[in-house]
Amino acid sequence: MARSLPAPRWAMLLSLVLLIGCMVAPSLAVKHKDFKTCEQSGFCKRNRAFADNASTQGSLWSSPYELDPASIHFKDGILAGDIVKTTATNEKVQLPLTVSFLESGAARIVVDEEKRLRGDIEMRHGSSANKKRYDETEKWVIVGGLEVSKSATLDAQSETGFTNILYGPDGKFRAIVRHAPFGIEFQRDGQTHVQLNHQGLLNVEHWRPKVDRKDDESAEDESTWWEETFGGNTDSKPRGPESVALDVTFPGYSHVFGIPEHADSLSLKETRGGSGNHEDPYRLYNSDVFEYELQSPMTLYGAIPLMQAHRKNSTVGIFWLNAAETWIDIVKSTVSPNPLSLGAHSKTDTKTHWISESGRIDLFVFLGPSPNDISKTYGELTGYTQLPQQFAIGYHQCRWNYVTDEDVKEVNAKFDKYQIPYDVIWLDLEYTDDRKYFTWDPLTFPDPKGMQQKLDETERKLVVLIDPHIKNADKYFVSEELRSKNLAVLNKDGEIYDGWCWPGSSNWVDCFNPAAHAWWATLHKFDKFKGSLQNLFIWNDMNEPSVFNGPDMTMPKDNLHYGNWEHRDVHNVNGLTLLNATYKAMLERKKGEVRRPFILTRSYYAGAQRVSAMWTGDNQATWDHLGATLPMVLTNGIAGFPFAGADVGGFFHNPDKELLSRWYQTGIWYPFFRAHAHIDTRRREPYLISEPHRSYIAQAIRLRYQLLPAWYTAFHEASVNGTPIVRPQYYMFPEDEQGFAIDDQLYLASTGLLVKPVVQENTYSADVYISDDEKYYDYFDFTVYQGAGKRHTVPAPEEKVPILIQGGHIIPRKDRPRRSSGLMRWDPYTLVITLNKNSEAEGTLYVDDGETFDYERGAYIHRRFNYRGSVLSSEDIGVKGPKTAEYLKTMAGVTVERVVLVDPPAEWKAKKTVTVIEDGAKVASTASLEYYEQEAGKASYVVVKKPSVGIGKTWRIEF
Repeated sequence: MARSLPAPRWAMLLSLVLLIGCMVAPSLAVKHKDFKTCEQSGFCKRNRAFADNASTQGSLWSSPYELDPASIHFKDGILAGDIVKTTATNEKVQLPLTVSFLESGAARIVVDEEKRLRGDIEMRHGSSANKKRYDETEKWVIVGGLEVSKSATLDAQSETGFTNILYGPDGKFRAIVRHAPFGIEFQRDGQTHVQLNHQGLLNVEHWRPKVDRKDDESAEDESTWWEETFGGNTDSKPRGPESVALDVTFPGYSHVFGIPEHADSLSLKETRGGSGNHEDPYRLYNSDVFEYELQSPMTLYGAIPLMQAHRKNSTVGIFWLNAAETWIDIVKSTVSPNPLSLGAHSKTDTKTHWISESGRIDLFVFLGPSPNDISKTYGELTGYTQLPQQFAIGYHQCRWNYVTDEDVKEVNAKFDKYQIPYDVIWLDLEYTDDRKYFTWDPLTFPDPKGMQQKLDETERKLVVLIDPHIKNADKYFVSEELRSKNLAVLNKDGEIYDGWCWPGSSNWVDCFNPAAHAWWATLHKFDKFKGSLQNLFIWNDMNEPSVFNGPDMTMPKDNLHYGNWEHRDVHNVNGLTLLNATYKAMLERKKGEVRRPFILTRSYYAGAQRVSAMWTGDNQATWDHLGATLPMVLTNGIAGFPFAGADVGGFFHNPDKELLSRWYQTGIWYPFFRAHAHIDTRRREPYLISEPHRSYIAQAIRLRYQLLPAWYTAFHEASVNGTPIVRPQYYMFPEDEQGFAIDDQLYLASTGLLVKPVVQENTYSADVYISDDEKYYDYFDFTVYQGAGKRHTVPAPEEKVPILIQGGHIIPRKDRPRRSSGLMRWDPYTLVITLNKNSEAEGTLYVDDGETFDYERGAYIHRRFNYRGSVLSSEDIGVKGPKTAEYLKTMAGVTVERVVLVDPPAEWKAKKTVTVIEDGAKVASTASLEYYEQEAGKASYVVVKKPSVGIGKTWRIEF
């Protein structure tokens, strides 16, 4: 949701201003003055200047950091030692180093500061802030994968001045630690893939007391060391300057991906200027950015400091575990080969510079070698994405705001009248009583239970907004308890922080405090959140946190959280702490009624994928913003948070019918599929759109529902191995260099479905790039496309989204239209088979009850379908548990009602039946087969009708 002035009178005035603005201009621009540039951010400016100085000196530059050889100790997979920083005045600063080599093949590098570990510093202004460098980010983020390697060994052949460690699978990884100046090279199979401090930009701004000097007594510019003013707020900086920075080089890699959230291309741009490049570094500082701009390194609502570097058949990456404001410079340098060297090619190195305001250096290095390997190893550390309830991957209908409970029931009825499926309707801010969360407006929502019960008749759900800012008001039980229990964020003086957000004067729950989690859970219980039922779920918005009168639209950095950590230390992980509390609260709503929570978040950090979905925030109803959603969603997927989406239709302004229908055709390929709109926009529920666009939108939504079995299987796959749900071209074909930068088409998991949505106005075809030489078939009419490494023109009239199916796949579908996904539970399946060059195909299906955690005890079906030698078979790939037999019994009546096989042998024209052999059946049976011949250019296909084999059973169909 966008920000505005919160008092009702001012909200009405702002709405009028916005409405007038929409009449005179197509869009409003982001207010750059509200957000810092690197030049306005003292620590970023200082570290960029440090890098400039190193670059200017060239070969004369030497990093002032050395690893003391006498301090080096290696035991049980961990290298420890002391880095010594020598200052311009010859002071020696001790920086403890640990390098842990993990069983997963990752390496973890941590650099801290000795004086601050001992608490041997003095705080300014009498501040009670914690003296240490923040070291608790992992408490919120890391859930596993830290087992230290038992096989990592010191290489006895290390040269003088170097310490080498062999580690990783079969000892194929090597870390070469250089003592002076300090640096580390990471090798795989004898080649260097990642270099730390190769450019000498390591910089730890150590603690030092403030000394009053005359202007000419210091060569350094100290203007931003001790205090800094921005947005009308002065940051007191009680610990002085304390940034950490490090350069990370990827030699031989010309593409880097990740570090969401930015409205930018999938392949990240350079950030030191030049044609097509950015002038500023990419910024990670979760912020409420009003009407954000595209093709920009500006910060947005979330931050995942995971970067992948990719080249032909090799992917590596780093994860920068720091929750403070972070900037990342990217520079690429290409070296041309010696013209006399036969067969030599130019080589591009990507050089990155990571800069964080506070905390310690804590990064993980991943050596791949595949994108899947990065996803799995990162997922082991931060957790795989949740397996959501089935309803959560259906269609969500939202706007700011549905104005009454009768309005909600009317919208619900209209979807049924026009036979458009949906699963969830949402309530934004205005459902509350005077913007007090956990309440209902008594005039507009007098019967919330009746509203939810009506939705429950068709197994639909309600999601309501609950934000972390609490209205500062007398006789409001949440505000009174927040204050009396001392659970609010404090200002620098130790008093409850008061800021401005939707309710006006507000306080913020401090979810770094364990006691706040327990209290937050009580608020969500049915007896406390009166009027809520079991089909109500939660939307945590504005959790960056958004503060309308704060610097960078958020809290002052010298605010204090539990443990006396400053807000500067924890900012980017702040939203995750709220999500964790909400997730726990949803599990504890009522004893004995445990369902998987559903939470949507705007702000996020690494680890949020375990408990929530995300969306890209307040976008605009423009074609450019539609196009930008694809790289944004894809980037989140490869950064370990695949349950991602964007506001379908655009949050701001009014899309025309063509844009809206094309947006739905795109939105059905977001893992999180929700329409949403600003309070000042026209109502645009699908049934309100005139024909033929109403039908185009309805067809798109029905297609999403038809493919829900494939989507749910993809979500399950992501939940056990970390792979993206929708995948970019490079991820699927890591050897094809032509596809590395493509970010306007996607694959749905491992289904073979290749989609290129239309995101340009007045466009009626799509050029789809195909990497491999398999046949691809049009999803709707089986037109054949084949040819590796080139683009193929696919018709895309207004009613159609271009979808191809790669040969070699078996896709599960449900073809009977229903009003919601819950009503599809007992429907039969259709299997669509496309054969590869060897006349074979494979696919999987995962099914469970879609609600509970019983799947953890075996209550699920997981099948692999194989087609080989003219036989289609189903085999069990699940692991039995105590609830397996009971669940299979409930699913005994769910069958396969149809099999569609594309491009069969011509001799099958004479076939009329197939043989069906189901495990446990006494005799084989037959099912009818119909052959459909098509004109040239379109593949023929056969349909097997009613084989009636159980979806949870082992069986064979012999053609």
